[in-house]
Amino acid sequence: MVRLKVTAKGQVTLKKEVLDHLGIKPGDEIDVDLQPKRQAMIHPIAGKLPIESVFGMFKNTTGKSYSIDEINEAIAASYAGEAEQ
Repeated sequence: MVRLKVTAKGQVTLKKEVLDHLGIKPGDEIDVDLQPKRQAMIHPIAGKLPIESVFGMFKNTTGKSYSIDEINEAIAASYAGEAEQ
């Protein structure tokens, strides 16, 4: 357990070990969920990734290619419950 002290202005500074545990870095934001019985939960807000991080996410590694008609047929079969498992 980590104990923190409240300043006269009502502020709390999170200790480095808390920040490290939550993966919070300078400039990050956190959410505080107020709970019953005078309790709260702290959650780090997931950081935004640069657009470059998604490049290649859907790379075709099978070497197979499909036409738009084949893709549309597969989608229609899936909706009809006829898709291969």
